[in-house]
Amino acid sequence: MPQTSSSRKPVKRNAFYAQSGGVTAVINASACGVIEAAARHPRRIGKLYAGRDGIVGALTEDLIDVSRESRRTIRGLKHTPGGAFGSARFKLKGLDQNRAEYERLIEVFRAHDIGYFFYNGGNDSMDTALKVSQLGGELGYPITCVGVPKTVDNDLPHTDCCPGFGSVAKFIAVCTREAGLDVASMARTSTKVFVLEVMGRHAGWIAAAGGLAGRKPHEPPHLILFPEIPFDPARFLDKVKQCVTDYGYCVIVVSEGAAYADGRFLAEAGTKDAFGHTQLGGVAPVVAGMVREAHGYKHHWAVADYLQRAARHVASRVDVEQAYAVGRAAVELALSGVNAVMPIIVRTSSRPYRWTIGHVPLGEVANQEKKMPREFITSDGFGITERCRRYLAPLIAGEAYPPYRDGLPDYVTLKGAAARRKLATTFSV
Repeated sequence: MPQTSSSRKPVKRNAFYAQSGGVTAVINASACGVIEAAARHPRRIGKLYAGRDGIVGALTEDLIDVSRESRRTIRGLKHTPGGAFGSARFKLKGLDQNRAEYERLIEVFRAHDIGYFFYNGGNDSMDTALKVSQLGGELGYPITCVGVPKTVDNDLPHTDCCPGFGSVAKFIAVCTREAGLDVASMARTSTKVFVLEVMGRHAGWIAAAGGLAGRKPHEPPHLILFPEIPFDPARFLDKVKQCVTDYGYCVIVVSEGAAYADGRFLAEAGTKDAFGHTQLGGVAPVVAGMVREAHGYKHHWAVADYLQRAARHVASRVDVEQAYAVGRAAVELALSGVNAVMPIIVRTSSRPYRWTIGHVPLGEVANQEKKMPREFITSDGFGITERCRRYLAPLIAGEAYPPYRDGLPDYVTLKGAAARRKLATTFSV
């Protein structure tokens, strides 16, 4: 259950914000929400620090003094992609495996009188925030920890959607439609198969978004390969051949996590990343190679990779608004005396789309994963249903273009002024 602070008179404490894991087109909008909300409570929150390169900045006492940034720059975060403060793929181990890392966090927080910890990340980050809140109490240094949801994968439970997903979904839907028109125009004498690889290790939400590009059977994408549906090479190749026969070409959207029935990824590279996850080596060329060997069609493939999560120029307005709202809500929740929670997006209506902000205990989010429900995938396993379309469509709605200068988006860059170190001890990561 969420923890609630005592009823004694609130004292002024400093706050700490950090970005974690893979960034998104709108994670900085959440940072803007946190910073602007904190500034509205000068009697409760003193300094706001940010970790340089995420939690690594906290461990190494490399803190950014956010007060040194101008209001204009902070406002500009709302339309700037990437992680302005720096992020990191650094997973703290369990308390029983490496308690020293968590004790170091508390040591740094104590030295800088940090009473509020806002951690902007996914399910691994929510686990870290939960453990910090628990250990702080054990060590006699209570700290209010609130997670700020972020992930392009849309796989956090309880929240209707995850900030960052709506914009990547919009980008993939746009790319699928535009590339489909390109391929269709040349299919008679040139490329007949195009494969677009998108992110999504275990959950196919981003791949599903590609399905928004077309509604009718002849409109791309003609096939979507989901992690939730075991890959059957024979069925897949038959479907590709049928599409080329019927429509003259075939556009395929494949999730990086597409896997065989035994769980093996189509593109397993044999290595691990910093979180211990299997490193995937590129499924698009694997799939395209299967098509070439079986049918001999001329083909092209593309990997959206970082482009899909960095494309702020085509961000969803809904996504930007929600990212800002969860950042602001995190501060309000902390100041209300609630601890170890994460703000969530609650859908109250789909037509018209309406939403509000709620919250859930971090313990119900930490290390949990929300996959595509089977009813969102067509019976043949290669497309999205109308129910899925109704869920996805509002999330890519609206435009929120950044300002432009000389034909390019005009993004902001932080000064990143360092806060004065107070500890004599150092910590290596």
